[in-house]
Amino acid sequence: MNALLVYPRFPDTYWSFRFALSFQGKRAAQPPLGLMTVAALMPRSWNKRLVDTNVEKLHDRDIAWADVVFISGMHVQSQDLIAIVRRCRARGRRTVVGGPVASSLPASELEADHVVIGEAEDLIASLARDLEGGEARAVYQASERPSMECSPLPMLGLIRMNRYSTMTVQYSRGCPFNCEFCDIIEIYGRRPRSKAVAQTLAEFDQLHAAGWRGPVFIVDDNFIGNKVRVRELLTALTEWQKARGYPFRLITEASLNLADDDSLLRAMQDAGFASVFLGIETPDEPSLAAAQKFQNTRRDLIASIRHIQQHGIEVMGGFILGFDTDREDVFDRLVEFIEKSEIPIAMVGLLQAMPGTRLFRRLFQEGRILHAGGGNNTGCELNFQPRMNASRLVDGYRSVLQRIYNRPAYYARVRACLSRCQPKYRAHLTLENLRALFFSMLRLGIFGKARLCYWKFVLSAATRHRRSFGAAMTLAVMGYHFQRMTERILEGEV
Repeated sequence: MNALLVYPRFPDTYWSFRFALSFQGKRAAQPPLGLMTVAALMPRSWNKRLVDTNVEKLHDRDIAWADVVFISGMHVQSQDLIAIVRRCRARGRRTVVGGPVASSLPASELEADHVVIGEAEDLIASLARDLEGGEARAVYQASERPSMECSPLPMLGLIRMNRYSTMTVQYSRGCPFNCEFCDIIEIYGRRPRSKAVAQTLAEFDQLHAAGWRGPVFIVDDNFIGNKVRVRELLTALTEWQKARGYPFRLITEASLNLADDDSLLRAMQDAGFASVFLGIETPDEPSLAAAQKFQNTRRDLIASIRHIQQHGIEVMGGFILGFDTDREDVFDRLVEFIEKSEIPIAMVGLLQAMPGTRLFRRLFQEGRILHAGGGNNTGCELNFQPRMNASRLVDGYRSVLQRIYNRPAYYARVRACLSRCQPKYRAHLTLENLRALFFSMLRLGIFGKARLCYWKFVLSAATRHRRSFGAAMTLAVMGYHFQRMTERILEGEV
């Protein structure tokens, strides 16, 4: 059989990094790792093609070639996903939809011939047999969460790596915490499952052999969910990186209790971790408690963040506005917190009640759900009725974005972060980095609106932060994306 795997487009958000990618000549931040893994689970006798519509067009000839079309995505991609399903079905092709979106929306809303709910490792073989025999069911649902040790090497050959700014590896799934708004624990569970160390290193070997050098995002829900297992990986990964001259700059997601474990922080630094995304959410402890994010309570949040930064690991922060307990002063307090924490990449979004979460179920019972939402928490649309006046909440959200992403404020946070966060290993110089440096100087330093502010930042980075100059210029380019997206949000385009 000919199997076409299609990845829908992401809308423009802070997470898309659209305006930064062009500096490096890239088209998307990360490849569709899930579809690459699903392809590896399919029968070897099948012919496979992958079209990521974030980097290339889906042509009618691609659809005509296929016997069956597999489409996977997240909730935020649902609008484009359904459009692709309709397009394929209109051309007489069978469609299979899976991924996180299949766990959050009813199967009937996805409009596909077949829907796969849950993780794919235990489902694809039976689905493939049924498709070949013409007896495929409408819905396939995993009865349990599979061991990750049966997950195969992703089919890296299905993508063109040079179209992406970052490669991806998944080591574990699940998170031990119980945040009310989180859909991760609903889909992947609260008992973290991980791959074997040798299995994970094989994925790094595959990337290295394919010629990749640069950022690798370990896309775990919570990288330190199982600290015992992750220490084993870090020991092996450090040796792997040392033996090859540290070809990869590692990035991941973790919980804030990372700050409590110095030995784990040192192990991550030794392994080449340069940055970590933390779900901080809010400086308001009553809101954290109400959302059951207890791992962030009873601690000095600023001190925890700075402790991680002092281990040479940049902190990226996720923040949420719209909790029931938010007061009128939450906007000013959030801006003050972001400035004091010196987090350059502060992803602030409005609370979304994601289908399938405990938050959605609670608000539905309270009669406060307006619709399923689009999954984009960086737009200005709410899918529930907040306690705070909705217009006041949206206006306050816009004011936060305007204040944290104006150029002087952003550059000041970057400089402060660079002073505290000294990397242990320098990033490799690549042609993409040189291209990004050239175009940043051209676009921001010559044609940019804030040329003087930009050149002051470059001079400071070149004289005071020479070891981190590459990171400084990367953050300058990312700042340009945040500033452009903020302008669009303030103008009502998003």
